[in-house]
Amino acid sequence: MSRTKIVGLQELARIIEKEKAAGHKVAHCHGCFDLLHLGHIKHFEAARKAGDMLVVTLTPDRFVNKGPGRPAFNEQMRLETIASLQVVDYVALSEWPTAIDLLTLIKPTYYVKGSDYKNFEEDLTGNIRKEVEAVRSVGGDIYFTDEITFSSSNLINAHFSPYSETAQEYLYALRQERKASEIVEIIEGLSDIRVLVIGDTIIDEYHYVTSMGKSSKSPTLSTKFQRAETFAGGVLAIANHLNEFANKVHLVTMLGRENDQLAVVGPKVSADIETKFFYREDGPTPTKRRYITEFLNSKIFEVTFMNDSYLPAELEQEMIDYLEGVIGDYDMVLVSDFGHGLITPRIRQFLTEADIFVAVNAQTNSNNFGYNYITKYEGVDYISIDENEIRLPFGDKYGDLQELIRRLYKVTQCPRITITLGQKGALYHRDETFYHTPAMATSVVDSVGAGDAVLSVTALCAYKDCDPELLPFIGNCVGALAVQILGNERPVTKVELNKMISHMLK
Repeated sequence: MSRTKIVGLQELARIIEKEKAAGHKVAHCHGCFDLLHLGHIKHFEAARKAGDMLVVTLTPDRFVNKGPGRPAFNEQMRLETIASLQVVDYVALSEWPTAIDLLTLIKPTYYVKGSDYKNFEEDLTGNIRKEVEAVRSVGGDIYFTDEITFSSSNLINAHFSPYSETAQEYLYALRQERKASEIVEIIEGLSDIRVLVIGDTIIDEYHYVTSMGKSSKSPTLSTKFQRAETFAGGVLAIANHLNEFANKVHLVTMLGRENDQLAVVGPKVSADIETKFFYREDGPTPTKRRYITEFLNSKIFEVTFMNDSYLPAELEQEMIDYLEGVIGDYDMVLVSDFGHGLITPRIRQFLTEADIFVAVNAQTNSNNFGYNYITKYEGVDYISIDENEIRLPFGDKYGDLQELIRRLYKVTQCPRITITLGQKGALYHRDETFYHTPAMATSVVDSVGAGDAVLSVTALCAYKDCDPELLPFIGNCVGALAVQILGNERPVTKVELNKMISHMLK
C-alpha cells in the first residue's frame, strides 16, 4: 500500500490540481528527512491538519549538502520510509536542489515549514525567502508549524556518525568550545576581500574507456573510448573557488597560441571574475589528459600537452608591467605556481617584494618533480602545501614534520604555514604554535584539485588572521567537500560549507 504513495512529480502535480479543483486544500512539506524522528512526525501531523491532503517531497541524494556521509539513508529508503506514514498521502522525489522550481510545478495550497524557518535571516542558504515568493506566485501561501523539534544532524552525529573515531573526538571537543555560528561568521567575513590571483592554467580532460584486454600483437592494454569530459583546472579552478567567498577576483594567467583552449576556458570561468589572459606563441595551453576506466573510475595513465619553459623575456616584462599597474587595487595576491613556466624568477621576485599580502602554493607534480620547491618563496605571508611538498626540498622522507615546518619558516620567514596531510588531516603553524585538525572526508570521488580548494579558502582566512585553531578545520571541511567533486566540475560554495559546518557541530 505504501509503495503506491510514491509518485513522480508530474503525476503529483496532476493529483494536486485535481484536489484543488474539488475545493480541497493541499499541504506540502519538503526536505531531506534523512533520519525520520518524532519531530518530523509531529510536523507532518500539524501540516495535515492545515489541509485536506498532505504531500511530501524529498531532496535527491545528489543535492544533499550536509557534509560527508550524508545522506545517511539514500533517496529510495527515505521515500519508502515517508510513504509508510499514515498521515502522508503522497511522496515524490524532487529534481532540484531547492523547492523553488518544485513549488511552481506542483502548486500546493500551503507550503509547510517548521518554526525554525520563521526568521528568514537565520536561513544559511537564503532560499526560504525565494520559496515563499514561489508558492505565493502560484496562488499558495506559507504555513509554519510550531511543534517539538529535533535535529536529524544532531542524532546522526551522536549515533550514526560517518567520521573516524579521531574526527568524532575532535568534533565533540569543538562543540563544547565553539558555536557553528562563530565559524560561519568567519566565513561570511571573507566577502569583502579583493584578490589578485596569478598562476598556471591547466585544462583537465577525463577520457573514459572500457578495457578490451591485451592487444593481440603486443603486450599492450587495449581500451575502447566511451566519453570525455573537460574541466577548468589549475588557477582557473582556484579563481572559481575564490569567487564563491571573496568580494572581487582578478585572474591573471597564460594560454598558448598553439591550442588556446579558450572555448573551454571562457564558459568555465565565472562571469563575475575579471580576467587577463597573456599568450605564449611557442606552446599550447597546458592540458592534462587522463584516461580512466569507466567501471572502477580509476586512472590508467595521463598525457600532458605543454611547453613548461620560462616565458620569453618580452612576454615576461609585459606581464610584470601589467601586474605593477593593477596590484594596488587589491588586498592580497594568491600565487598558484604549478611549475609550468608562468611564474619566472623575475615575476616571483616582483610578487614577493610587493607591498601586499601574498599567499602561495608551489606544487610538486610529475611535470616539475624536483624543480619547483616552495623554499624559493621568501618573505610571503601564507603558504599552503602538502606533506611531500615540504619533505622534498629538505630531502627528508621520514623526519619530524614540525621540525621541517620550523626549517621552512627559517628559510621563507612565512608566519603562516598549512601542511595538508591527506587522510591524516592538516597541520597549521602560526606564532611558533602548531594546530592539528583530523580529516573530515569520509569518501573520495576525485582528489584532483582538493588542495587548490583548501588553498583558496584558507588563504582568505589567513589574510583575515583567522583564529589559528579554526583555520585548519575550515580548510579540512573545504577539502572534504572538494573530494566529492569530479575534476573541478564546479567550485566549493560558501552555502554548502556553512551548511556542512552547521550540521557537523549540532
